[in-house]
Amino acid sequence: MKKIEAIIRKSKYSEVKKALHAVNVNFFSYWDVTGQGHEKHGHVYRGVAYSTSDIQRRHLSIVVNDDFEEATIQAILKSASTGEIGDGKIFVSDITEAYRIRTGEQGGETLK
Repeated sequence: MKKIEAIIRKSKYSEVKKALHAVNVNFFSYWDVTGQGHEKHGHVYRGVAYSTSDIQRRHLSIVVNDDFEEATIQAILKSASTGEIGDGKIFVSDITEAYRIRTGEQGGETLK
């Protein structure tokens, strides 16, 4: 099993969600996050300076069986990309075990 974490633009969330559903990844968690980017200068609006180094993003956490790893990553890459700096990152890590709390079931079957 793999855990795929993606940090994407909030504006791309709907497209990413649709792309994940299209490859049969129907369960994942997400939350809004704020991070620091490479851009260090701010913008001025009506005489007030605003920092643009704090970036609003959406963090997705997805656990899939190994055979869904590549399809999941490709779905995110294609749907989240704008071609601009700040499109986000994807991180992949191994999951050694999973348990379904309701039944005590364990392993990859818990993801179905």
